[in-house]
Amino acid sequence: VVKEKNRMGECPVWEERESALVYVDINSQKVCRWSPLTNEVQSVSVDARVGSVALRQCGGYVIALGTRFAFLDWDTQAVTTILELEQDKLNNRFNDGKVDPKGRFFAGTMAEETAPGVRARRQGALYTLFPDHSVIKQLDQVDISNGLDWSLDHRTFFHIDSLTYAVHAFSYDVHTGKIACPKLLYRLAKEEHMPDGMCIDAEGKLWVACIDGGRVIRVDPETGKRIQTVTLPTPRITSCCFGGKDYSEMYVTSAYDGLDEATLAKEPHAGEIFKITGLGVKGIPQNFYAA
Repeated sequence: VVKEKNRMGECPVWEERESALVYVDINSQKVCRWSPLTNEVQSVSVDARVGSVALRQCGGYVIALGTRFAFLDWDTQAVTTILELEQDKLNNRFNDGKVDPKGRFFAGTMAEETAPGVRARRQGALYTLFPDHSVIKQLDQVDISNGLDWSLDHRTFFHIDSLTYAVHAFSYDVHTGKIACPKLLYRLAKEEHMPDGMCIDAEGKLWVACIDGGRVIRVDPETGKRIQTVTLPTPRITSCCFGGKDYSEMYVTSAYDGLDEATLAKEPHAGEIFKITGLGVKGIPQNFYAA
């Protein structure tokens, strides 16, 4: 549905109030908004790689870029820094993020590659930005913090550290926002490659984007089993969310960075955004950051 290619399209969010899909292109340092009504993509450039975007209750967005949390005012394109973190880790940046059921923004960091396939291990962390702008560190020694969501009863937090090739479940205290007691939920099969972004559907099942696996998979958190696979027409599938007027459509982002020229020539859809219909299941609306 979006032919405008993204170097590293990520973190799709359906914004009901705009009837639009908001997402980031991490490596192009842009926050983007696509309207299915006009088919127009608007974007705001920022001064660092932007890992994630989420909706704010009062309008505009909260973003995680470089190693800082910030607000983005869409109309003025102004970016206002809330807090800087990890200033001692010059090679780190924020990656995926999402707002919890109480309006707190969870986002994690990762080390960038210093050469193709080379990165410092366990340099990342997972943070929670509270509505009063205070921050706590939830996890340490993470490789690539990714794919996060909460169970429908708000008692479980799901998280992906991509280099573990697995989805983990944590107990989650909705009152304090704290997570604890990680356990393995699903380990990806070899052909599924690496887990990236993730979302939950209205039946409480998880959808995981498989980067370099060219697919999204549906996993049942109760049984830890994969129950569905949807293949897509390009390998570097990065994230997914439900949207549309009744949340029955799934939007899937992809990337072309990381593909060599020969592969790119064979992958005309790399970096585009796709819509999957007919899944027979709906998603749930995104939470708003409560400040």
